[in-house]
Amino acid sequence: MAKIYQKIKAAIKDNTSLFIIVILIHLFLFAYLFNNIVYVIRSGQAGVTYLLFFGGTVVDEVLPEGIHFIWPWDKIYIYNVRIQETFHEFDVLTKNGLKLHLLISVRYRPEYNLLGVLHKNVGKDYLTKVVLPEIESVLRIIIGQIEAEEVYTTKTSLIQESLNDAIEQVSQRFVKVDDVIIKRIILPASVQKTIQYKMEQKHLAEAHLFKIEREKREAERKRIESEGYRRYNEILSSSLSEEILHWKGIEATLALSESENSKVVIIGGGKRGLPIFGNIAFDETLPDNTGKSGASSEEPAKRTTEESGSAEEHSSETTDEAVSSEKSGLADFFEEKLYSEP
Repeated sequence: MAKIYQKIKAAIKDNTSLFIIVILIHLFLFAYLFNNIVYVIRSGQAGVTYLLFFGGTVVDEVLPEGIHFIWPWDKIYIYNVRIQETFHEFDVLTKNGLKLHLLISVRYRPEYNLLGVLHKNVGKDYLTKVVLPEIESVLRIIIGQIEAEEVYTTKTSLIQESLNDAIEQVSQRFVKVDDVIIKRIILPASVQKTIQYKMEQKHLAEAHLFKIEREKREAERKRIESEGYRRYNEILSSSLSEEILHWKGIEATLALSESENSKVVIIGGGKRGLPIFGNIAFDETLPDNTGKSGASSEEPAKRTTEESGSAEEHSSETTDEAVSSEKSGLADFFEEKLYSEP
């Protein structure tokens, strides 16, 4: 062993420059082929190995996260295995030939355990080859069977069911689609105006129906209120008699005579001699119960006419006599009324 070591050492010493050149060449090749030899798989990624001389794509093994070394003629394909989102815009035709512009959002990720099969059968551009064409095809078929205004009104459940079928079909191609969301639907300007006008008229009709119902309830309320007032007046009218009204007139006269405010009171109107408020006589329709006064409603007027005929000669005497006569009649009436009450 010592002799072999001495021989190698002597050979290196004799060929030092050659050994240095060989080492530099190897270092240069390693640096040049570093990216083909060393692969770093980061978080959220996975790798698929391709062996140039030993069977091609390895479908039964997925490289995990970390650093991996391979021969420079082999290759590792790195995939993002996290949930990803992409937006896709395209135009579709409705049943009546109108063109709609759709913006959809697709959330997807490749199946981790089938990553080698996906790479071998589809490749890294599986999104544009499998996912988007499948979903776009389903949307074109289903929207082509409905009207433009039904896209976001009555047929939304049908569109969702079709998208679920598309997701199942995509999953058979080694890709997991979590959800497909229709972000925006752009209708032609004429259709937008028509639908907007239709919806405005619909809400306006509902508002009119509400107003009609409200007026019906208000009419019912007023009818019930009027019925209550009518019954109240009927009960009140049945409880009032002429004697009660007459007595209320006497109370009003007494209260008026005791007031300290200055006033002008006309006494003697009507049959009972009660005061006149404005043009209303309290006892116009009451029967004559004055007894001692004995004068009808026409007699005061006649007496007033006769007195006015001789007013030029005896104005002061006539006025005093009229006032005294009226006061005497009112006093006799009150006295008779008080004595006649039980």
